[in-house]
Amino acid sequence: MATGKKRGPKTDNPKMYRMTIKLDQESKDIVEAYCAKEFVSKGECVRRGIKRLKGDL
Repeated sequence: MATGKKRGPKTDNPKMYRMTIKLDQESKDIVEAYCAKEFVSKGECVRRGIKRLKGDL
């Protein structure tokens, strides 16, 4: 593979930023239950939650 080439599918909304957080047991359980119910990743779950906060700004 040539240097500088990107891997993976092209997207209109690249995810370039990484965040690491710590959760309590209740928050972890909520995230996991939501992911199982909605068939989404934990990252998508968090992104949806963040978007819901936008109205509070």
